[in-house]
Amino acid sequence: MTELAERTDTAMPTFENVRLERADQVITLTMTRAKRRNSLSEDAMRDILAALDHVATTDARILVLAGEGPVFSSGHDFADMIGRDLHSMRALLQLCTDMMTRMHTIPQIVIARVHALATAAGCQLVASADLAVAAESAGFAVPGGKGGWFCHTPNVAVARNIGRKHLMELALSGEPIDAKTAEAWGLINYAVPDDQLDAKLDELIAKMSQGSFTAKALGKQALYNQIDRPERDAYLYAMEVMASASQTDHAREGMSAFVEKRKPVWPR
Repeated sequence: MTELAERTDTAMPTFENVRLERADQVITLTMTRAKRRNSLSEDAMRDILAALDHVATTDARILVLAGEGPVFSSGHDFADMIGRDLHSMRALLQLCTDMMTRMHTIPQIVIARVHALATAAGCQLVASADLAVAAESAGFAVPGGKGGWFCHTPNVAVARNIGRKHLMELALSGEPIDAKTAEAWGLINYAVPDDQLDAKLDELIAKMSQGSFTAKALGKQALYNQIDRPERDAYLYAMEVMASASQTDHAREGMSAFVEKRKPVWPR
C-alpha cells in the first residue's frame, strides 16, 4: 500500500524543538530553538523527522518549513557533536540525511520560508525543500570552506540546486551570499522585500495548491526519481509512471474535465 493510500488526519502532535500548526490545507513546521539559532542537534533532527512523518499521514497539500528567532537555521549543533566517535558521527549524519531526504518522499509540497540567515545544514534544509522563498535580508552559506571541517553533506543538496562554478565559489570560500544572489544562482525561487515575504509565500501556496493532490504527489515523487538519471533511463521511467497514472480516477477526471470544458471534481 502506498503512503498516499494510508493518509489519515489526526491532531497535531507536540515536540520539544519544533511546532506544527495547520491552517486549512497548509501545515507549518516551525523550528523553535531560537536561543540556539535553530541549530540541528540530534534531538532537534529527530523531532523534525517525526514531524515530517506525521505530516505525510495527513491530507494537507502544503508544508511550510520555517524558523523562529534571528536565524533560520545555523546548521549542525557543534556542542552536540564534539567528542563523538566515528560510529556515533556516522549515525548522526545518517539521521540528518534521513531528515533531508524525507522532505522529498512526503506527498506534500515543501516550501522553505527563509526569513534570515541559513548556514551549513541550515542551508541544506533550504536546498532540500521543494521550493524556497526568502526575505532579501536573508543570507546563505556553507561555511566549512573557511574553517576546519568542510560542509561535505550540506553541499550534496546545494550541488543539486546550483551550477558547478557557483557551487565551488560558495563551498570553497565559505562566504555567505545574499538572497538575491541565491535567487540568481537557483538556490531559492524568490527573494523579496522582508515585508513581502508572507505575501509571496501565500502566492506560491495558491499556485501549488491547484490540481489533484494525488496526481501532484505522484509527480513530485517521479521528479525526484528521474532527475539525476541518464536521459534514456529517465524517459523509460517517466513513460511507465505516466502510463500507469493515466489509469487513475484523477487522470481520467482531469482529461474529461478539460475536454468537456468544466471544472474538475477530484475524487477523494
